[in-house]
Amino acid sequence: MATLQKPIGSGFGADSTAADVIKGIDLAGKIAIVTGGYSGIGVETARALRSAGARVIVPARDRDKAAIALAGIDVEIETMDLVDPASIDAFADRFLASGRPLHILVNSAGIGGAPLARDARGYELHLATNHLGHFHLALRLWRALRKANGARIVAVSAWAHSRSPMVFEDPNFERRDYIPWMAYGQSKTANILFALAMDERARAHGVRAFSLHPGSIVATGLSKYVSQELLRAAGLVDEGGNPIIDPAKNMKTVAQGAATSVWCATSPQLDGMGGVYCHNCDIAPLVPETLAANPIGSMALGVMPHAVDPQAAERLWSLSEQLLGRVAKIDAD
Repeated sequence: MATLQKPIGSGFGADSTAADVIKGIDLAGKIAIVTGGYSGIGVETARALRSAGARVIVPARDRDKAAIALAGIDVEIETMDLVDPASIDAFADRFLASGRPLHILVNSAGIGGAPLARDARGYELHLATNHLGHFHLALRLWRALRKANGARIVAVSAWAHSRSPMVFEDPNFERRDYIPWMAYGQSKTANILFALAMDERARAHGVRAFSLHPGSIVATGLSKYVSQELLRAAGLVDEGGNPIIDPAKNMKTVAQGAATSVWCATSPQLDGMGGVYCHNCDIAPLVPETLAANPIGSMALGVMPHAVDPQAAERLWSLSEQLLGRVAKIDAD
């Protein structure tokens, strides 16, 4: 993976917006699903894909909230809850029954910094929402992805993956102290490992997978668990509580935060590639081992070695199958 994690000089940068990277892209006749497409960077991702001609579907736990957030954007809103396997199955069954291919799947929904909570199966909520729900969804939609004859899966991760590798011995915090941002970090590592393992399995069928860091964007639902005092101390908001925008330091607007998701989903510069972690609309470098020992202090903003370890990716795939109680056979029609 060290050889794959090399910037390609895309021509875009930290201050690029979703509108910038979608310019000149024609998605007429394409179908996209954007989870979390009614909040934060998900809205801007849906807006950009729709502006290029794609038919965009936004699955939502709260359809009324989604309708308000997406007012003026011509998208389809469907019902789905990422922590409810039956809800995921029902959504996937409806989509598959339509016979449509799926060209783009953007896994943008997520929670971060939440107090300890578990889903109905007993799984820690960050892992259940940010990873397991999306793993389940992607595999249930496999037939539609394969039918597209060239599809992309985009997993929205974060630099917070530097906070924790996958702790396979206790992924659900049953035997260790619960720290919210460690749980979030583990789930973001899982997003990267998922894209790596999925791309390895899917590329023979024309489906490629990517993961990414969107930047630090205060104006999203992820900040609801963080006090204004902490946001000020971190230099993310000013004394008035307004977000500080400095793309050079990865502090971005929502439109800038959505840019890398849209670039991964649509850019022809990534044709023939996959399994890589991106930021600032380019492939991110691998964090050197010397910095990986203190990634939070260094703010290297590449990808940590633990998140692109092929063995860890395979181990996560097996764990995900075990937790979901089903074998993910993507080779099946």
